[in-house]
Amino acid sequence: MKSNKSYIYPLLNLMCAVFFSLGGTLIKLVPWEAMSISAGRAMIAAVMLLIYMRLRRHRIVLNKAVIIGGCAIGFSSILYVVSNKLTTAANAILIQYTAPVFIIFYIWLLFKEKPTKLDIAATVIISLGEICFFIDSLSVGGMLGNVLALIGGAIYAVVFMMKRFDGADTLSSVLIGCLICSVAGFPWLISETEFTPVSIGGILAIGIVQYGLGYICMAEGLMGTPPLTASLISMVEPIINPILAALVLGELLTPMALVGASIVIVSVILYNILQDRMKRVRDDG
Repeated sequence: MKSNKSYIYPLLNLMCAVFFSLGGTLIKLVPWEAMSISAGRAMIAAVMLLIYMRLRRHRIVLNKAVIIGGCAIGFSSILYVVSNKLTTAANAILIQYTAPVFIIFYIWLLFKEKPTKLDIAATVIISLGEICFFIDSLSVGGMLGNVLALIGGAIYAVVFMMKRFDGADTLSSVLIGCLICSVAGFPWLISETEFTPVSIGGILAIGIVQYGLGYICMAEGLMGTPPLTASLISMVEPIINPILAALVLGELLTPMALVGASIVIVSVILYNILQDRMKRVRDDG
């Protein structure tokens, strides 16, 4: 029974990645500025989180660990939006997903925990899969955007480590992150003039499904998933995102992209299976 339950948390992280991956397709339906969409979806997600926390009778926690986690969520989201404007979308999402490398470094530096050979191998192989997926659309231009995306990746790594800090509360951190995005993008949001059924329906879908449900799954999933494992699982997001766009919007994928997608998905599955087997061996021993 204990072993079966252990699959719930990684599954929640996978569901988070799936919900997040809907953004690429849904955002195309909303004719607003990126920062306006960022603020709008964060406001809706904040309301969802408050309702969810109320139903769970989960009190809002405010301390140093929670604020650090909230800032990591808010600023990494903002940097991703800005970097998308300054460099190619492929560059921005691929560079931001350097987070697992930073997680290995942070855990080693802060908690004196060396990564296992499996952790390192999975990080390298999945990163190679990501590069294969995006190699046909990468560019060297937009250096500022690339740098901001790299900083975003370094900050995004902290999001997966929230639970490691004393006094951490992931749901409260997610709520703070939503408030930061809401405040940062509010000037753009109030300047929007196009409030058609399509734009309103689109922003509601993004806020409720992509951002709201996505971050609720992340907050709950991080309760029982190691930071690096959660981060590696999340790397299926930039793969599912363009696949959905191809299915819904007709954007074609190259053969190399399909190879990269296969590498990432298979590697994530094998990594989690091997992790579970190693955990069983340790528990039995």
